[in-house]
Amino acid sequence: MDDVFSPHLIGQLSKASPTPLYHQLFSILKARILDGTLSLGLRLPPEERLADLFKVSRITAKRAMDDLADEGLVERRRGRGTHVIYQYSPKPVHAPLTGMLQEIESMARNSSAQVLDYGMRVPPRAISEELRLAEAETALHLLRVRERDGMKFGHYTSWTAGVEMPSDPGIFENTPRLSFFREQGLEVTHVAQTLSAVAADASVAGALGVVEGSPLLSLTRRSYRKTGAETEQVMDFLEVLYNPAHFQYSMDLTLE
Repeated sequence: MDDVFSPHLIGQLSKASPTPLYHQLFSILKARILDGTLSLGLRLPPEERLADLFKVSRITAKRAMDDLADEGLVERRRGRGTHVIYQYSPKPVHAPLTGMLQEIESMARNSSAQVLDYGMRVPPRAISEELRLAEAETALHLLRVRERDGMKFGHYTSWTAGVEMPSDPGIFENTPRLSFFREQGLEVTHVAQTLSAVAADASVAGALGVVEGSPLLSLTRRSYRKTGAETEQVMDFLEVLYNPAHFQYSMDLTLE
């Protein structure tokens, strides 16, 4: 479970929160079952191990697992443990093709990033499928907050296949990831992205310094590389949540 639950994620459980610890743990486990990170048939750790991992009591861990069972996400059997019974089903995604690598790199060079979490980790099932990773195969995971002139304007979550963990993750504070990709021999051939809007959850709200539930601009970006003369695949999956008070997204399009 160490490659699924990072120290940053575990640290999100807070005794100071008005939400009971068992429900916080339940929500974390539920989210990773629904997105396919904890896949169908996977045996979850026993209550003792889960309690030790998240630094909570066994009673707290048991109640979280019982609630997962009540929602039909896991099955608990004496002597066999707890297994995921939810079947993840991928949903179709449609994204416009946009060539804007220079703009992406320029933004990175003209701002700085605080790295909140990093490591070679197992992505959610949907992202693993897009990156064409084998079962339980890891990818480079980065969680960052980007700021300019002291204003935190974006919360960045990325998963990258085909690269190794840099010796100093601090390079991502000021070096564009595209530059790092090139150094690793990966060239982006095109970018596909979607724009939407979401409400800030507690974790993102805390990172950006906004009120929980605040509206954020959501951008999902898939970067592709060539795998053949006429074939390509997703090599990088990035989700950015922008604070609209400090960030505007504009496009100037012309007919060719």
